[in-house]
Amino acid sequence: MNREEPGNMSAAAVNLSGVDQNAHLGRLFAEHYRRVLMAAYRIAGNMADAEDVAQAVFLRLGSGELPDVANAGSYLYRAAINGSLDVVRRRNASAAEPLDLAAGVAWAGVGGSPETEAANRELARLLRQAIGELSGRAAEMFALRYLEELDNREIAKLLGTSAAVVAVTLHQTRSKLKKRLIEMQRGTR
Repeated sequence: MNREEPGNMSAAAVNLSGVDQNAHLGRLFAEHYRRVLMAAYRIAGNMADAEDVAQAVFLRLGSGELPDVANAGSYLYRAAINGSLDVVRRRNASAAEPLDLAAGVAWAGVGGSPETEAANRELARLLRQAIGELSGRAAEMFALRYLEELDNREIAKLLGTSAAVVAVTLHQTRSKLKKRLIEMQRGTR
């Protein structure tokens, strides 16, 4: 995770003894690993990348200092989303795997004829690539809204902004993505 938020834990951190820190990290892992993994999977599109992201999130916590945040679950969730967005950005478009069902949520409407499924997989690949081209904040909001299915108020609370800012950003982001997807589809034909 190359991004500053929330990966940068050097600002305010809790210094715990080694035993306390390990116990605290163990509790955080037990409570939040599945949510972190599934958030990473929905964005990254494959379990191998999702496991790498989840491992990186928890290894970062175990590297010495734990962040002093009001809600560790939200912090870890955002770290997973940001890490997954970084993976998507780094991924070579030709190496992208189809986005499958994650936690019972279908993205890109997979189902139907083989032709429809192939078209949906291609659209999902292009969308993942286009999301990787967005600014960090816009990509994070888009992922939270459309992949994690949070509403604008929940996103605003999580990101420390207003629901109006989230709504405007999402509107602009959808417009950019639509334009970019049209460009990409014309380029692939």
